[in-house]
Amino acid sequence: MDYKTPENKSENKLHKKWWFWIVVAMVLLSLINNRSEKKAIIEKGNLANSQQAEEIIDNDEEELIDNSDKELYEVVKVVDGDTINVNINGKVETLRLIGINTPETVDPRKAVICFGKEASDKAKQLLTNKKVRLEGDATQGERDKYQRLLRYVWLEDGTFFNKLMISEGYAFEYTYDTIYKYQAEFKQAEISARTSKKGLWADNVCDQTKVQTPVQIITSQPADTSKINCSSNTYNCTDFKRQKEAQQVFDFCGGVNNDIHKLDADKDGLVCESLP
Repeated sequence: MDYKTPENKSENKLHKKWWFWIVVAMVLLSLINNRSEKKAIIEKGNLANSQQAEEIIDNDEEELIDNSDKELYEVVKVVDGDTINVNINGKVETLRLIGINTPETVDPRKAVICFGKEASDKAKQLLTNKKVRLEGDATQGERDKYQRLLRYVWLEDGTFFNKLMISEGYAFEYTYDTIYKYQAEFKQAEISARTSKKGLWADNVCDQTKVQTPVQIITSQPADTSKINCSSNTYNCTDFKRQKEAQQVFDFCGGVNNDIHKLDADKDGLVCESLP
């Protein structure tokens, strides 16, 4: 029987420890390598994500740019301060400008709403026989209920016509139903015009002595609607102190289907917008 001496036993123990530490070292190296590979993969993935994000941003910017029609179209007619006719590829389209509303102009035989003529004249000065660039707004849809195209209008020199009309005091900021792209910008333009007292915001801009004496003045919301005359053109916007009074008469007489008093010149369903 072969017996191991104490010296042999000690050598065997050292031998086993030596192999043990080799195994431990190999395991550690393997872990380090795996970690490095994972880090490289993550960095590569981050780079790819970064590039993808840049592509998305670029695509978004291109979409915003594409929303503005780069073509120039000829203005055929200026209907009033917020409505124009434009020749688009051989077809004359009526455009209702987004985000603005100018004082209405009514039958020339009767009183004109304060600053309505000035607003219309300003639009004619800037747009008649000119070419314009158009921009749509998905938040407002393609057309209104009267099938007019809804657009922002830019002059050839880059002037933003919609905003200019507000900032110079020829138009009000106007939100029809939903928030639109330039709403905050237009609201600020109106505040600036008011503060600077430009256009329709100027002191004593409307000389009341020039306004016709109305056939019948409605000073408050009628309690008895039977007193409202819906059979003939009796009222102008100047016959009312507040917009809601004119709106009640308009709605009671049939709204857009029977605007006997011609209170809704731009046919948007909202009358006498210049009134408080």
